Amino acid sequence: MLRSSMRIRLALFVLLPAFLAGGEAGAARIKDIAAFRGVRPNQLVGYGLVVGLAGSGDSASTQFTLQSMSAMLEKMGVTISPEEIKVKNVAAVMVTADLPPFSRVGTRLDALVNSIGDAKTLQGGTLVLTPLKGADGQVYAVAQGPVATGGFLVGGGSGDKVAKNFPTVGRVVQGATVEREIPFQLNQKEELALSIHKPDFTTASRVARAINEGLAAPVAQAIDSGTIQIQVPPEYRGRVAPLIAQIENLQVAPDGISRVVINERTGTVIMGENVRISTVAIAHGNLSVEIKQTPQVSQALPFASGGRTVVTQESQTMVQEGRAPLQIVPTGVSIGEVVRALNALGVTPRDLISILQALRAAGALQAELEIM
Repeated sequence: MLRSSMRIRLALFVLLPAFLAGGEAGAARIKDIAAFRGVRPNQLVGYGLVVGLAGSGDSASTQFTLQSMSAMLEKMGVTISPEEIKVKNVAAVMVTADLPPFSRVGTRLDALVNSIGDAKTLQGGTLVLTPLKGADGQVYAVAQGPVATGGFLVGGGSGDKVAKNFPTVGRVVQGATVEREIPFQLNQKEELALSIHKPDFTTASRVARAINEGLAAPVAQAIDSGTIQIQVPPEYRGRVAPLIAQIENLQVAPDGISRVVINERTGTVIMGENVRISTVAIAHGNLSVEIKQTPQVSQALPFASGGRTVVTQESQTMVQEGRAPLQIVPTGVSIGEVVRALNALGVTPRDLISILQALRAAGALQAELEIM
C-alpha cells in the first residue's frame, strides 16, 4: 500500500534585526547623506539609428525608422523615398546619458542605447552620430560608436530561440563626447546650500553642529528639515572646493523615524534601531492541516463481463490547532530586548508578521509599519 502525505506549514524566513544596545546609530560622512545644491548630474537624451545589424533590425512596418533613414541619407546627398527603403539592418533607438557636474568640453561619457522599434537585437551594431540634448533643448554632447549589448539572441530555422539578458539594450562605452559646458561658478559662491537626502530635523541639526565644530566657526544653520545654509568663511573665498571637501568628510550620526519593514512575499522582517513596544498580552495559535491520500484497489468479480481493475485515492484531512496560552510581552527599551521578547513567543516569521500588524493596530508598536 502506498501512502503520500502533504503538510501545509508556514514558510521559514530569516529575521535580520539590528542588535544595538542603544544610543545614536553609527556615524556617516556628510557626503553619504547629503549633497550640495547645484552639484548634480544632468540627464541627456537623443534619438538615433544603429546600423550594421545582421538582419535583426526594425521591420518595414516601423515607419519612423524608414523616415529617419531617408532624412539621414538626404543630408548626405542621397535622395530616396522612405517607401523605397527595404533594409533590415537598421534600428531606431533612444540614447540617454548622464552629464556629471563640472564636465568640460571633450569629456567622454557612457551612452545607453535602447531600441524603440521591433528590432530583435542590437548585437554587432554601431550607433550613428547622435546629438544628446538636455531639458532646455540645447545639445550638450554627441554619441557615436559600437554598441555592446552584454547579451545575445540565437534562433533556429524551426522557430526555437535562446536569449540571454536583454539584447535590445546596449551601451556605447565612452562613446559620448561633451560639446557644451553647464556654467557654474563655484569659486564665486559666498553661500552654499546642503540638501539632505532623507529630510529630518534632528539630522539637519546634527549636520549644522558638525560643520560649525569642524570649521570652528558658526557658519552653518539648519533652515528646515532638509536644508543647511553655509556661509563661506573669509579664508575660503575664491577656493570653495577645499571647503566642500572638508565638509563632506565630517562624521554625522543620521537620525530617522522608527520603522518596521515587512515583505510578506518572502517572509522578511526588518526592524530599525529605535523600534519599541509597550507591555501587552499576546495569544497566537498555530493551525496545522494534514492531508493523507491512500490508494484503494477495486477489482472486478470473477468471470464478470466487461469488468476491470481500477485504483482510486481515498483522502483524509486532519486539522489541528495548537494551544496558545496568553503571554505577557514586557516593554522593550532597545531593539535587542524587543527581538528577545518576540522570539520568546516561539512563533515563525509568518506568525511574527501577523503579530506586528496586530501590535500596530493595538497601539503597542511604537514605530511605523511599512509593508512591501
